[in-house]
Amino acid sequence: MFSIILMQKDKKMPDMADDYAEPVDGLDLYLTIDTQIQTIMERELDNAEALYNPDGIVAIAMDPNTGQILGMSSRPNFDPGSFQDVSPEIYNRNLPIWSTYEPGSTFKIITLAAALEEEVVDLHNENFYDSGHVEVGGSTLHCWTRGGHGDQTFLEVVQNSCNPGFVELGQRLGTETLFSYIDAFGFGKKTGIDLQGEGAGILFDIDRVGPVELATTAFGQGVAVTPIQQVVAVAAAVNGGTLYQPYVAKELVDPKTGEVVMRNSPVAKGQVISQETSKQVREALESVVALGTGGGAYVDGYRVGGKTGTAQKAENGRYLENNHIVSFMGVAPMDDPKVVLYLAVDNPKGTVQFGGVVAAPIVGNMMEDIMHALEVEPRKEQIEKEKRTWQDIPYIEVPNLIGLTKKDLSQQLLNFQLEAEGEGNQVVQQSPDPGTRVQGGSKIRVYFE
Repeated sequence: MFSIILMQKDKKMPDMADDYAEPVDGLDLYLTIDTQIQTIMERELDNAEALYNPDGIVAIAMDPNTGQILGMSSRPNFDPGSFQDVSPEIYNRNLPIWSTYEPGSTFKIITLAAALEEEVVDLHNENFYDSGHVEVGGSTLHCWTRGGHGDQTFLEVVQNSCNPGFVELGQRLGTETLFSYIDAFGFGKKTGIDLQGEGAGILFDIDRVGPVELATTAFGQGVAVTPIQQVVAVAAAVNGGTLYQPYVAKELVDPKTGEVVMRNSPVAKGQVISQETSKQVREALESVVALGTGGGAYVDGYRVGGKTGTAQKAENGRYLENNHIVSFMGVAPMDDPKVVLYLAVDNPKGTVQFGGVVAAPIVGNMMEDIMHALEVEPRKEQIEKEKRTWQDIPYIEVPNLIGLTKKDLSQQLLNFQLEAEGEGNQVVQQSPDPGTRVQGGSKIRVYFE
């Protein structure tokens, strides 16, 4: 406590005390936020806001092995120095932990994990035929693609984000089993993150879950969850099965002595699936990015996995037309996950509203830079991307040019530009090294004797 002496025309105000106490510095708070990752996220959210003019954007990055939040941001944002100039809804709500909405297909990761753990599906050796719709309890539930996906393995069901296929998985699990996994993964309750204003989400009362509610829950419709719940749950699905409590406060340090007064440690809340199941989930999610709907998040040289999401928004009990929350849940690298990254864009304008079209490429941009920031080495055993679009620049492996003569080089059909140095006739060195993957048309420097 301290008193303030107010002066008026160089005179002390009446009835004011003469004593004055210097303010005492408090403890220094250190956060789990990685400044490089946060900067990358802020940049991409700014770009997305300018490009799509959405109603809002949410992004969270978390270390799946500890629960530490590495980055968190949302739009619309505001200047804390001028908070009075914006709506209280903007500065009073931390969207990544407060906002509640239908997750859409990102929720299928939980259904997939439950089905694998309960051994009710064989992703590689079982097939499912998708006609484009399925009849459940007198209702017709449609797949997102008109006409369906036809005959496919259950791995392709995951890659194609096929709704009827996930209805089948939900029916195989049954209501009690599926909802027990939903509860174990932390939905329907707060994660316990050390921030104010966290939401709990909304789930069906299990006593009121009929065939239709079971079916829609299996593919992420009819339930409402928060972004932080999804990140925490997917982290458990890919990290070996351990559910961690998320946190942002790393430690409190005495600024004078340097003594650590308080340090947070990872809190494991339980083992929700086995390590073997988690491995299968990772493999499936990696194939979604390389071979399925998540191709926009593909990063050459890095094993990125993930799941797209496209959720309808409801108002006054009815779904809105052409107004969706599109999202992508990304994980990398898939053989040793370091980051779970979730992005949701609310009602992007001037584009087809699909998670694979809008959200996946943004996550891909973030992931590439995050992998470099974390100094993660590229992986040569990455799944080759099959579903490329006209926008994709093909990558090629640099051949070994060392030992070739100028005549040999002239006879090579090379999909890149050569720059040469030296006066000799034989290549003695090259850059990049043989085996390096580069974009087609890149410059390759060769050095002659």
